Amino acid sequence: MLKFYINDLHYMIEARLPNNEVDRQKAVDSYSIVDTLAEDSYDSITELTCYITKAPISLITFLDKNRNFIKSNCGFPYKETSRDISYCGHAIHCEDDIMIVEDARKDERFCNNPLIEKYQAIFYAGVPLINPDGYKLGTLCVYDHKPRTLNEAQKKALITLSKQVVNLLEQRLHNKKLEEIKTNLERRNKELNKFASIVSHDLKSPLANIVSLTELLEEENKDKLNEESLTYLSYLKNSSTSLRNYIDGILKYYKNDELIKLDKEIIDFEHFILDTKRIAIPNNNINFSFTHHIKLIKVNKSALQQIFVNLITNAVKYNDKDNIEISISLKEDYNYYYFEVKDNGRGIPEDKLETIFDLFTTLGNKDKKGELGTGIGLASVKKLIKSQNGKINVTSTLNQGSVFSFSIEK
Repeated sequence: MLKFYINDLHYMIEARLPNNEVDRQKAVDSYSIVDTLAEDSYDSITELTCYITKAPISLITFLDKNRNFIKSNCGFPYKETSRDISYCGHAIHCEDDIMIVEDARKDERFCNNPLIEKYQAIFYAGVPLINPDGYKLGTLCVYDHKPRTLNEAQKKALITLSKQVVNLLEQRLHNKKLEEIKTNLERRNKELNKFASIVSHDLKSPLANIVSLTELLEEENKDKLNEESLTYLSYLKNSSTSLRNYIDGILKYYKNDELIKLDKEIIDFEHFILDTKRIAIPNNNINFSFTHHIKLIKVNKSALQQIFVNLITNAVKYNDKDNIEISISLKEDYNYYYFEVKDNGRGIPEDKLETIFDLFTTLGNKDKKGELGTGIGLASVKKLIKSQNGKINVTSTLNQGSVFSFSIEK
C-alpha cells in the first residue's frame, strides 16, 4: 500500500465517510472485486481513458474500509492507497457527474496532500462508479503532473467509460450468482442421487419379499381361498411390482448422470444395434430392421444404448399387434447423427404428444403384462439426448404406430 507519514497535514481535509457507508461497503463487498488480480477488460478501459484524456495516469478504484483499492492502473505503480488521502474519497461526494481538480495545490481539500509531493498528482478528474442501486463504489479517474482541465468531449468520454466499468461489475455479479446457483444445484443433485440410491436399496428388498411371499401364499392356497381373497392377493402383488418398477426407474433416471460423463468412442453401428436388440428384446418374434449403409459412428455408446433400449422396449411393451414391427434408421450430416425408431403399435393420442417426455407423466395405458408405466423412461431418454446436445420429437397415429426421431451431436 502506498502510505505516507507526514506530520504537517493539518491543512489537508480528509474525505469524510458517506452517510450510507455501511450499506455502500456491503455493495462493494457484493461484487467480490477488492483484492482481485488485474483483468484485461478493466485494463483496456484505463488505457483508453489515458489515450482520450491525454493524461499520464488513469485508475479504476474501489473505496474499501480504510483504503482505496486500485483494480486497474495505467501509469501508476501501486495497488492501493490510504483512503484518508485519496482524491477518490472526495469524488464520491461530488453532486456532479464528474469531479475536476485543475490544480490540487490550490485546493484546500488537497493542499499538502502527500500524493502531490510524492507523485506530482496535481490535476485530477474522477467519475463515481454508481451501481444500479445508487451506491458509489469507487471511481474511474485520471491524474496529471501539471495544472489542466478536460474539454467537453473528454468529460463525456470519461463518464461513458465509467458506465462501462459498472457494466463489467454487474456482469461479474451476474456470473457470481449463476455460479452460486450452479454450485447449489450440483450439491442438491448429489444429495438427491444419494437419497434415490438409499431409498431404492432400502425399499427394493422388502418389496421383492412381498412379491415372493404373495406368490407363495397364492400358490399354496389357490384351492382354499375364495375368489375375493385371490383378487386381493393379485392386487397386492401387482401394486408391489409396480412400486418396485417405479423405484428402479427413479434410480436409473438419476444414474444416467454417470452415463453422460463418459467419452465418445467409434463403434460399429450394426454390431451396436444387434447388441442393443438382444438387451431390449429377449425373444425373436419381432420383425426388426435397421439402416445398414452407415458403418461407423462416434458416440457416447452407453448413453445411446440406454436411449435405444428404452425406445425399443416401449415399442414392444405397448404394441397390440400380433406381428410387431420395429425399424431403426440413421442419417447424418456434418454436425449430427439423426436416428428414428418406428413401430406399428397402439400409437399416442395427439393431446399427449407434448407431455410424454415429462418426468412421472404416463398415458394411463397398461402394457402387455397389465402394468402401468412409471413415466420415467421417456424422461430419461430426453435427458440423455439433451446431454448430447440433441433433440427428440415424436409423431404418432392411433392404432398405426409411432416414430421417435432424435439427433445426437457428433
